[in-house]
Amino acid sequence: MYHRILLKISGEALSSETEPLCAQTISDTADKLAKLHKQGVQVGVVVGGGNILRGRSAGNMERNRADHMGMLSTAINALALQDALEKLGVPCVVLSAVEMIRFCDTYT
Repeated sequence: MYHRILLKISGEALSSETEPLCAQTISDTADKLAKLHKQGVQVGVVVGGGNILRGRSAGNMERNRADHMGMLSTAINALALQDALEKLGVPCVVLSAVEMIRFCDTYT
């Protein structure tokens, strides 16, 4: 069994057909991650933001601004997943290369 894994979750994996951010889907995902944690597996999660906004699909919007909005979408998903994990007693830290001091730790 692996002791440390890195998991990439697309933003769409946290949505439903009717909701871009689905509480039940997020809770189900957190439950699965909590089971791994209880088995002693250290899990790093990279989460996408495509369920909210894809920078490259933002139409006529200035590309850099659209990419920034996509990064914010990723942070929103990470914070939602963090909330669900902490409710299950799983310690969780959100890291971002973009400084958002009030919301997550800065990763460099």
